[in-house]
Amino acid sequence: MLDGVDDIDWSALEHAYGPADDVPALLRAAGAADPAVREVALDELVSSLCHQGSVYSATSAAVPFLARLAGDGPGHRLALLWLLHGAADGCGPAHREARRAVAVALPALLGLAADPDPAVRQAMVWIVAACEESSLPLLPLLRARWEAEDDAGVRADLVTALGLLDVSPQVRTARGRALLADPEPAVRRAAAADLLRTAPLPLPAGLVDVALDAHRAAPVDETGHPWPSAHRPLLERLMDDPEAALRAVERGLPLAAELTETWRDRERDVLPWLAAAASDPEDLCLVARVGAALEGGEPAPWLEDHLRSADPSVRVAATLAAVRLRVPDALGLVMRLLDELPEEAATLSLTLLGAPGLVVTAAVEVFGAAAEPLAARVAARPRAEWLEALRPFPALVAAHTDELVRLLPDSAGLLGSLGPAAGPQAVRALRARAAAGDLDAGLALARVTGETEPALEAVRALPDAVARRTAAVRVAAEFGPAAAALLPLVEERLLAPARESRADAAAAIWRVTGRVADTAPVIADQLTRTGHFHEPHFPALRTLTAMEVLPPKARPAVERIAHSPRRTVSGYPNDGTPHPDLTARRLAHGLLAVTGS
Repeated sequence: MLDGVDDIDWSALEHAYGPADDVPALLRAAGAADPAVREVALDELVSSLCHQGSVYSATSAAVPFLARLAGDGPGHRLALLWLLHGAADGCGPAHREARRAVAVALPALLGLAADPDPAVRQAMVWIVAACEESSLPLLPLLRARWEAEDDAGVRADLVTALGLLDVSPQVRTARGRALLADPEPAVRRAAAADLLRTAPLPLPAGLVDVALDAHRAAPVDETGHPWPSAHRPLLERLMDDPEAALRAVERGLPLAAELTETWRDRERDVLPWLAAAASDPEDLCLVARVGAALEGGEPAPWLEDHLRSADPSVRVAATLAAVRLRVPDALGLVMRLLDELPEEAATLSLTLLGAPGLVVTAAVEVFGAAAEPLAARVAARPRAEWLEALRPFPALVAAHTDELVRLLPDSAGLLGSLGPAAGPQAVRALRARAAAGDLDAGLALARVTGETEPALEAVRALPDAVARRTAAVRVAAEFGPAAAALLPLVEERLLAPARESRADAAAAIWRVTGRVADTAPVIADQLTRTGHFHEPHFPALRTLTAMEVLPPKARPAVERIAHSPRRTVSGYPNDGTPHPDLTARRLAHGLLAVTGS
């Protein structure tokens, strides 16, 4: 069964862990009489030959032996077939050779397409589909299996495989439409999904309804599906059409969060569904994010149970949602939260990577001057988590500088925002910290007194060259011409490997020198060479707006950010703040406006 395995120079081949000279022993163990030995060997072979979807030069060499073991070995046939499927469906530089090797080995296994075990028959369908064009000669076999197959799950997979492989669109479409009336919902679902895969947008409503009805009757989790890249999972395909996705949401499918993350201006559509499904802080933070895009102001009785929850994190998140939704007396709810859970309101992070204390800063952001009583309460006993909530109220900040000085270095930016009103105690504290090398204190001192030298000296004193150049960019961006002495360091940053770093350096040079001709293209380059935008791209939009310049090569990217119906900026991680795509769109519209576009 393993004849010829020793004729291969396995040490010259590689798998996931290096030279593949251990593969012959693993193949022999996979053919052992002891099931426990086989299982261990197969685990090792999967990990080595198809590691997390990647295949290697040793994978294609092992395929003929794996196929023989699957056909005539002592056991673990299904696991061997799954391994062959992984080889055919793998990725990496060696994927073509691995797929070709499986296609060559496949004819000897075709008898398994009629195996008594439906799981084996199903695995054979997956392997045939994974070989793609190499399997075209096997279309008659698939059609014959369709006629003979009596298992609903295997029949559904045969529909999918035939749809992926059939070279005749007319035959495929006719078969799919006929199967929309099949008595088995799994078959109807597979037929509708295959037709939707190539249907023009917007997707036909009637076909969407058939697919959703069948999915409700026979739901399928397509996470980690076995099909090649031409396949589109049903729910993924529905997301290509926001109206189709909304129909799915209205039928109870949990796609509301994905819909509003994929498409713009769908917040009002999904809010009722998100509210109804909310059960934990992460859900409530998503409601808060959606609410931030809406006018709000309506009662939200569904929040009451969450606001009384025994779980502090749920109560804090529910209060944040109330603030973002602008529910009546939302500020009163924040005050109540500070009475009942003052420590939790300040310190709990509601989601993974979320910042603590968001509920107070959100209340000030949303309600502005009306939140001054809340800000006064915070100012009386300031905390680092809530300093930004005080920024819109300089009189309150000035009245509590003693307390804020004790919160240095966290309070440096807030004290700096007061300018000369920060007072002598703040000046003394900032000057002392700046002299000790605290760059934040040096920048704040410059805002208060106009003294720039302490911040410049803090940059020069940094021992690490990269840190020195990075700090120079930051100081030059704020000081402008007063940071001219740092220009050599800033210009060195133009050679940084990251586009964001180069763009930041170019923006700082413009702030210092006013040069546009050689800086705007560098800033624009950050926008033109990516298909995915993130918050680090926002400074480029802001700087080009301040320049009132839009280089032609950046115009398509900026117009896409401004006008795309899809989100252009990722919302990960969701922490209850407004979706960053809202900021991106506003900035892009502003840039187009000032440049006459």
